[in-house]
Amino acid sequence: MIPTLVGITLILFVIIRLAPGDPASMAAGPVQTAEGGGLQTNQDYEDAINKFRAKYRLDEPLLVQYGYWISSIARLDFGNEFFRPNVEIKDELGRRLQVTVPLSMVSIFLSYLIALPLGIFSAVRRATQVDRGTTIFVFLLFSLPTFWTGLMLILIFGATGLDWLPVLGLHDKDAETFGRWQYIRDVIWHAVLPVACLTYGSFAYLSRQMRVGMLEVVGQDFIRTARAKGLAEKVVILKHALRNALIPVITLFASVLPILIGGSVIVAKIFTIPGMGLYAFEGLVQRDYNIVMATATASAFMTLLGFLVSDIAYAIVDPRIAYD
Repeated sequence: MIPTLVGITLILFVIIRLAPGDPASMAAGPVQTAEGGGLQTNQDYEDAINKFRAKYRLDEPLLVQYGYWISSIARLDFGNEFFRPNVEIKDELGRRLQVTVPLSMVSIFLSYLIALPLGIFSAVRRATQVDRGTTIFVFLLFSLPTFWTGLMLILIFGATGLDWLPVLGLHDKDAETFGRWQYIRDVIWHAVLPVACLTYGSFAYLSRQMRVGMLEVVGQDFIRTARAKGLAEKVVILKHALRNALIPVITLFASVLPILIGGSVIVAKIFTIPGMGLYAFEGLVQRDYNIVMATATASAFMTLLGFLVSDIAYAIVDPRIAYD
């Protein structure tokens, strides 16, 4: 994981530095000449840019900049924000992850909770009207873009529609005055629409993969042998077929996690959730390299962690799999 993460950060670092936009120019503001009654001359503007670049080592060669950055990361130091110098990114990122990670974990749990039985049911009822209807339904869900679905959920369930659910933030403006359980209930109530928006695409995709895996397994010889022994169909499916069909779905965990983190950028913006997604969006808009690199590195680390969890889960599901 470590050399892979280093390689990912190197590629990200180069791409971000080569992207259009200059944080130094944004920090210095627009040029306003003294003749026009402004506050700074062209020379003052250039001096402000040079001072900013020197402060954050942006005037150094890219390789040198990367060396400074990777040495800081080795100490778990992501630096400070460009436009809020007194804010440490490590602390801010930790606070944002406390919002993003629980939402993503709940979404993953719900995705698998819905997808596994739906995929199994669809495979068992293969080529029936139920299977066709389920297939059409999940493909329609999977085809819906996140930003459109989020806006529709706001219009339908928000104040402009049925007014059933809150649509902004993760807690009420008076949440500080709530008791413990009232506060938890308020957060859960606010999280319903964002979690639904994060979940629907994942469970639609996973259910199709579960269906394909089950269809492949139930056609194998050991399943026919189990049926020939007179075992109940429920036992054949849930005990013999399911365990082998789970392996491809477990593999997808490594890809579902970063998709949810990436998708949270859109969901966070729509529902104004102060998580890592919104933080990454703010960093991109401001061309704050430190924020972008910190959020991208955290996302890459969680992706690699997803692969690690998948590898461990392989051995649990199928003891024949071992790692030397």
